[in-house]
Amino acid sequence: MTKRKTILFVAMPDSIHTARWLEQLHEQGWDIHLFPSTLITALHSRIRQVTVHHFLYDQMILQSDTPKNLIVSLFERAVYGILRRGLGQLLFVWRAKQLAKVIARVQPDIIHSLEIQHAGYLTLAAKKWLKAEFPSWIVTNWGSDIFLFGQLPEHQEKIRLVLEQCDYYACECQRDVRLAKAFGFNKTVLPVFPNTGGFELNKLEKVRRQQLTSTRKVIMLKGYQHFAGRALVGLAALALCADVLQDYTVVIYSASKPVLKAAKLWTQQTGIVIKIIPQGTAHDDILALHGLARISIGLSISDAISTSLLEAMVMGAFPIQSCTACADEWIEHGVSGAIVPAKESEIIAPWIRKALSDDELVNHAAQLNWQTALARLDGEMLKQKTINIYQTVMQ
Repeated sequence: MTKRKTILFVAMPDSIHTARWLEQLHEQGWDIHLFPSTLITALHSRIRQVTVHHFLYDQMILQSDTPKNLIVSLFERAVYGILRRGLGQLLFVWRAKQLAKVIARVQPDIIHSLEIQHAGYLTLAAKKWLKAEFPSWIVTNWGSDIFLFGQLPEHQEKIRLVLEQCDYYACECQRDVRLAKAFGFNKTVLPVFPNTGGFELNKLEKVRRQQLTSTRKVIMLKGYQHFAGRALVGLAALALCADVLQDYTVVIYSASKPVLKAAKLWTQQTGIVIKIIPQGTAHDDILALHGLARISIGLSISDAISTSLLEAMVMGAFPIQSCTACADEWIEHGVSGAIVPAKESEIIAPWIRKALSDDELVNHAAQLNWQTALARLDGEMLKQKTINIYQTVMQ
């Protein structure tokens, strides 16, 4: 009897990006395994039909046929916290050994690291423990893995070693292909397309057509304020446009704590309504809000292709996106969107004003972006591209 092809993913188990990627493989008959690249507090509810391995021990803890949460015991969590604070490198080595044991036992045909700074580094360390021939290794670049971390001296050598040791490299941007080659990668670059999968365009077209972009009275703002996100700059830019926002509702989603505090002050100062979308809101609900938005703003100092940019394009909102997220590979500045500096509210504000005043601009941009979506973001098309990757590597 022919053994089923086996793929071992090393990835963040609670990530929607991990879940959406794995969903594309459900019907292929492959044996799918997942080794957590980070502390496993919960398995994302959309991860199914996957054998999940413990993040510390060499054992299988769940064969996921239905959505379930994985709760780490209080003891395990306490031990992990102590080790991470006091013996971080020792813990990393321990986990790399456990991953090596899983690889030796499962004997996957392919190992796929989804993200570099956790999954890629961990897989690299596991490879050093295994003296036997290592399976084909795919590394996927997420977000800022190379664009930002590649600029930091403490990460440069690690990134170089990952790219030297892996066999295939996948990413969302042609920019990151160039960066990987600059780090010395000289093997196979896989097709460049979004890591988060595509969209059900037939269903979403009905939603986006309910309101012409120029008639919409919502402004969406991605609320990340962290190592990369710059939502506070977006709020500052909107404050500069307060005189033309009186008839609009500003909607903030994925809001970090500093943004929640700033939003209250912003409302007090401007008198304009801000609606905060709770964390954990369903993806379909966020998409529907983009379908009500005239403008969608996403700002960060580093990203690959921003999922929120793609959502705005699909749903007909005029995207205002920072220049650090490969936006230039998807939209034309001043025509189908605006590409702006991530940290300069004085430059962003005029584009908000223009998108609010120019009906022809936003309606034409919506048409152009829909054509781009049809060509590049259809879910079934991207699913087949994903499947083709593994079929090619397994040959």
